[in-house]
Amino acid sequence: MPTHALPLWMLLALWLTVQNVAAQPVSFELEVQPILAARGCSTGPCHGKQNGQNGFQLSLLGFDSNFDYNAIARDARGRRVFPTSPRESLLLLKATGELPHGGGRKLDEQSAEYRTLLRWIESGMPRNLPDEPSLDQVTVSPTQKFLKPGESLPLVVTAHYSNGTQQDVTAMAMYQSNESATVAVGDDGVVRAGSLPGEAAIMVRYMNVIATCNVAIPLAGDVPDDLYADLPRNNFIDDHVWNKLQSLGITPSASVDDAKFMRRVYTDIIGRLPTADEATAFLNDPSSTKRLNLIDDLLQRPEYAEHWANKWADLLRPNPYRVGIKAVLNYDLWIRERFRKNVPWDQFVRELLTAQGSTFHNGAVTLFRDRRSPDELTTITTQLFLGIRLECAKCHHHPFEKWSQHDFYSFASYFAGLGRKGTGVSPPISGSEEIVYAAKKGTVNHPTTGASLAPAPLFGTAEVGADDKDTRVAMAAWITSPENDYFAQTMANRIWADMMGRGIVEPVDDLRATNPPSNGPLLDALADHFRESGFDIQELIRAIAASAVYSLDSVPNERNVGDTRNFSRRYRQRLRAEVLMDSVAEVTGVEDNFTGMPAGSRAKEIWTHRITSQFLDAFGRPDPNQDPPCERQEQTTVTQTLHLMNSKTMQAKITSDSGRAADLSKSDLKPEEVVRQLYLSTYSRLPDDAELEFGVSLFSGGPTDPAVRRDAIQDLMWALLNTPEFMFKD
Repeated sequence: MPTHALPLWMLLALWLTVQNVAAQPVSFELEVQPILAARGCSTGPCHGKQNGQNGFQLSLLGFDSNFDYNAIARDARGRRVFPTSPRESLLLLKATGELPHGGGRKLDEQSAEYRTLLRWIESGMPRNLPDEPSLDQVTVSPTQKFLKPGESLPLVVTAHYSNGTQQDVTAMAMYQSNESATVAVGDDGVVRAGSLPGEAAIMVRYMNVIATCNVAIPLAGDVPDDLYADLPRNNFIDDHVWNKLQSLGITPSASVDDAKFMRRVYTDIIGRLPTADEATAFLNDPSSTKRLNLIDDLLQRPEYAEHWANKWADLLRPNPYRVGIKAVLNYDLWIRERFRKNVPWDQFVRELLTAQGSTFHNGAVTLFRDRRSPDELTTITTQLFLGIRLECAKCHHHPFEKWSQHDFYSFASYFAGLGRKGTGVSPPISGSEEIVYAAKKGTVNHPTTGASLAPAPLFGTAEVGADDKDTRVAMAAWITSPENDYFAQTMANRIWADMMGRGIVEPVDDLRATNPPSNGPLLDALADHFRESGFDIQELIRAIAASAVYSLDSVPNERNVGDTRNFSRRYRQRLRAEVLMDSVAEVTGVEDNFTGMPAGSRAKEIWTHRITSQFLDAFGRPDPNQDPPCERQEQTTVTQTLHLMNSKTMQAKITSDSGRAADLSKSDLKPEEVVRQLYLSTYSRLPDDAELEFGVSLFSGGPTDPAVRRDAIQDLMWALLNTPEFMFKD
């Protein structure tokens, strides 16, 4: 029916309907902000960076709507919007390219986004609407999907509001893949699988809320279910790893022999190689439980505590020239004593985070001498013990997580009441005593609003006891609570990474939805086991070492050669600097001497990286001038190779008159027996026939001639120490 033929009352009703739609108010928070984020206006490369762009600054990804509203509607005398002629507003003219714009053309005049911005300006640019709902959560569908190479998958993103309504926001969401070469995602939310098998997490962001979709591309070809059913299952770890491998069509490598297992577990648990006698005893042990017995034995040795304490000293120790040599020494002793007593991890953390007293009497207090402001203590506490990196939230809403500035500074308030007496830090000496105590006052203010913030945990609640004058007590109880999944998961992931070559989450201290674990059920199971054991670190190490997964070989097969994150095989690691140095001392029979350490000390017992050692520096120990000195260089370098080949210290150890080479040359052992001893002490295995034949051939100038015999032993020892088999944990 032609419009002019409609009755007058119907035409009037139609006109009123159109006017009501056009006049429908626009929410700045729920409609304008998503457009600015989706079109890149409030992102880091544009107006969302720290100082904005060309005099116009927005909060990063719209985390601060009040700031952004003022920047658009009020700043610069409101020049960016023109309510009397909305289409002439700079906000629209720049976005459509009608006026020069460094960011290029962002909107089309016919687009829904343009019409939304225009309606907002036409309606008077309201900051809030009456009874305006808030965004509660964002969901993505599907949350997990297996794709074939080249296959596509459109995602559907839904926003859920406080009034119970939902909205499809797929077109306005932002997408990012953490493995774009494996699985890519476009601005339209369509996921596209690559040609190679693998996994990726797709981050979906709408406003400041994030959801994730995990996508996997299984390996082509079929693997019989019987293969996985027949795999050894020593404990719960094996079940979770085999299940994940089966879902991806990956098959595990074979198990290692006793020699490789022994060398691996010695270096992992006590930080040194087995001696030739220890290796011989284990290899000749006929017991079917000898591997489990060895694990239990190593966990009870004093070297266990020194090795694992050295790992945590890395993460906690400060520069002695900043806080004082005595304070750092006391701190190191405190850490080592806790590992010697196998103190439960939750108790360790509570004692550290609530420490009070003198830096000369309570080493744990050194943490608060080194980190002196609430914001510094917040970042180190959350990263080390919760695996949450809050550093970004100091300045703006975390770009990859849910944490806001309010979350950051509310948590920082737990440290606001710290008081200090004595001389503060005064590098490069800082030798004085300082006393840390719980003061009666202290506040932390929000950097934007200026409001004083009460202490609050990042999520949940933290109960404060009636007698607790120190707010840190409630914070430490919340962190170590069995209900706080982050606490158990972070430590379980760290220990797993130390023993398995990489974490279930990498980096190990970055647990977040947009950086998902490679095997979530495994991480949950490890955390549950750790929690149920009373946070017993030794028990967690025992479970990992006893699993069949721990005993897998590093040699790949055709169906796991590309796997680098699902633990279908061993991921080889260069021995830690201290482990390697102590192993050299063990093989050569010559101890190291360290300045400021008792005679006969091992490298793992060093209390500060300021103690000179070219060897440890070459093999990547932390730089003592870092703040904090905790970052290790894990990669291999030419310097390391040259050091093993040409170091005067190495040469002196090999040729020492009191070393193992000299002792073997004077012994009654036959050349064959000498070669076997050297292989056992260096590789923890016996030589094969070809290696034995070559080793014996070095004595051809006269096996009984002391000079020839010693030269042969020294040459062979030097050659064995300069091989990847010695340097790497396999």
